[in-house]
Amino acid sequence: MKIIHTSDWHLGQKFLYNGREAEHQMALDWLVDTIRSREVDGLIVAGDVFDIGNPPNYARRMYYRFLTQLIPTTCRHVLATGGNHDSPAMLEAPRDLLQALNIDVLGAITGALEDEAVEWRNEKGALEAVIAAVPFLRDRDLHFSVAGENGMERVDRLKNSIREHYRSLGRLIEERYAGAGVPLIATGHLYATGAQASGAQDNIYIGNKENIDARDFPEVFAYVALGHIHRPQAVGGLEHVRYSGSLIPLSFSETKDDKSVYLLEFEGAMLKKVEALELPTFRRLKTIQGPLEKVEEALKRFAGKQREGLAPWVEVIVETDRLIPQLDQRLHELTADKHLELLKIRLFRLYQAAQQEQLIPELGDLEELEVFKMKCQSYGSPPEEMDELVQTFLELREWMAGQEQGTGQAGTRLGEGEAP
Repeated sequence: MKIIHTSDWHLGQKFLYNGREAEHQMALDWLVDTIRSREVDGLIVAGDVFDIGNPPNYARRMYYRFLTQLIPTTCRHVLATGGNHDSPAMLEAPRDLLQALNIDVLGAITGALEDEAVEWRNEKGALEAVIAAVPFLRDRDLHFSVAGENGMERVDRLKNSIREHYRSLGRLIEERYAGAGVPLIATGHLYATGAQASGAQDNIYIGNKENIDARDFPEVFAYVALGHIHRPQAVGGLEHVRYSGSLIPLSFSETKDDKSVYLLEFEGAMLKKVEALELPTFRRLKTIQGPLEKVEEALKRFAGKQREGLAPWVEVIVETDRLIPQLDQRLHELTADKHLELLKIRLFRLYQAAQQEQLIPELGDLEELEVFKMKCQSYGSPPEEMDELVQTFLELREWMAGQEQGTGQAGTRLGEGEAP
């Protein structure tokens, strides 16, 4: 059996106010062609199908068009799980209809482990594979706050809850299917110990980034398909525990990553081969850094290279210890007639007092949680209180997201109908 593992599509993403529709469509077309040419039997999308909970209509059309394009191919099964960017309600809205097409969707856990044990069966009803379909586990899915609990205790209990969820699901899968002779696979959308992110991908839980160790996944699973980290990689030295990464570079920090999906080949229950299928570069993202004169020379050289595809998007970082009048206008005029789009211009300033170079952060480059932490620090909040402050912030953000999406689930933590 051949299965493709992919994740983190982030359909509908706006990149510095620029849409990614063309790139995403090219990536999905490539994926359909690959499924057809490699005669793939199943597809797993391990979270973050969309970039926001209420994606634009064009992103939804792309998603559903892609799924319908798979119908005449060899791909008999599709599983999509929710990520931290997805709205469970929105993702699961057409669930009954999609199931008729052998497309399984699980936006959030239901509280019944059986619902996460997804069976793939052929036309004759014979079992072909079993997927432990674990979406992004939200705080409210795992535990409730305990009076008197400090920040570190809350972090430890959260991690234990994640591990226990996988252990319980692993026991259920093993009891029911261990002798079935079919692939047993798990999914996840989290930050596993040892994973290397391309840039400032924010942790989706409180505490440090090590939500779960790769060896915490039960041995019953022949493969663990992970999402959330945008760089493809095996985790913790285990070849069967992997992040597939995103389909396209989603920030300038990902420009050096090779984007790929994983093709898994099984013989019975045994994983025989994992092959990385590299995606083409549909649009080049490029960072050019240095003194102004060298930046201008580099821009001319980069623009002079012959390349196919969409016009590259370029970030410029000018190293300087002084203000440069009309810098934006100067660089935009330089690139006005060239095959590239200059999206971002930043200054790299030398702070003598610190005796080190520091890149001035811009608000648009920071995650919401990073801004909140910096604000707390500026107000003098002690480090030992940071975990509790972050927990409260995440709870409020989750409650607000639930209100915007109309899921009605966010009141679970704060109290039904209770405002924060």
